[in-house]
Amino acid sequence: MTDTSILTAQNLTKTFKSGEHSLTVLNNVSFSLEKGISCAIVGPSGSGKTTLLGLCAGLDKPTSGTVTLNSRQISGFTEAQLSKIRNEQIGFVFQSFQLIPTLTALENVMVPIELRGLAYKNVEQRALDLLDSVGLAERTHHYPNQLSGGEQQRVGLARAFIHQPDILFADEPTGNLDGDTGAQIEQLLFDLNREQGTTLVIVTHDKELARKCDRIIELKNGQIDSDSYVNTKKEDAHLNIA
Repeated sequence: MTDTSILTAQNLTKTFKSGEHSLTVLNNVSFSLEKGISCAIVGPSGSGKTTLLGLCAGLDKPTSGTVTLNSRQISGFTEAQLSKIRNEQIGFVFQSFQLIPTLTALENVMVPIELRGLAYKNVEQRALDLLDSVGLAERTHHYPNQLSGGEQQRVGLARAFIHQPDILFADEPTGNLDGDTGAQIEQLLFDLNREQGTTLVIVTHDKELARKCDRIIELKNGQIDSDSYVNTKKEDAHLNIA
């Protein structure tokens, strides 16, 4: 792993067993991501996209292979260690929003920071600023069921960036939104990515969203089928996701 890399997957394999049967979802996947890059992971349903994201984010452990984040091999960490890493270095944006229904928009945004034990007053202003940046300054005290799908995803974005993560994983972030709302969320995602210098990894079926990223990794049958730099000046840049 080079000095500019933030994430390295080495020979990742994930096999699920059920009785005497087994299913290999990922098979010997290896790649490395540079700091600050935006990368789309694409491929047909069942190709292993979400499984790969889960392994890289420390939400699951590989059957074999390793994941290294910020020069630390996290694939062998305990759940307590992984929880700490996720809280301090990783952000998440989910297709289904995953907001806590009994908390207001403001309170939902502050959850990752409060889990560190910081005082409410020390994080409230940053949460307010983030909600303002995603256009929800007037909705801070509304509960999730009082917000539209697009507004809930904006809260999710603010929550993902509240602790200034080194890397953010987004799983189909616009999958439950209409076209116009999805486009707005995409723009906010990339704007926050650039402003904070966060490495961005997006799992998506949306080819237009993928083409907005710096790099596209395409999976097929649990393996990397293509790996292309799109919005860079690298001489070997080539797009192949048709």
